Amino acid sequence: HVQLVESGGGSVQAGGSLRLSCAASGYTYRSNCMAWFRQAPGKEREGVAAVSTGGGRTSYADSVKGRFTISQDNAKNTVYLQMNSLEPEDTAMYYCAAARAVPWTWYDQDEYDDWGQGTQVTVS
Repeated sequence: HVQLVESGGGSVQAGGSLRLSCAASGYTYRSNCMAWFRQAPGKEREGVAAVSTGGGRTSYADSVKGRFTISQDNAKNTVYLQMNSLEPEDTAMYYCAAARAVPWTWYDQDEYDDWGQGTQVTVS
């Protein structure tokens, strides 16, 4: 398995920005898709954004389109999530995930093989 370590979370006021990072280490397989999910207290985990590591195609949840940007640095085995215009509704634990195969549905968490421990984002 690959180890995924998220960083960059924190507390920010509404309208602010944060950039999350997800660094992959250990046995780094050529994952086909990397994604960010989030889970707020009392809610189900939901897909936020995904990027196909080969072609760079990106996908976003409607709630974050135009505000969040997912990107990757293959040389560093790192995926980023730039979050702008943050809203209190964005408060959640954010998780990085990696899929070996191309997901049929990018926001289906069952499609992903490895997960990070999460980083907390709080917007007030």
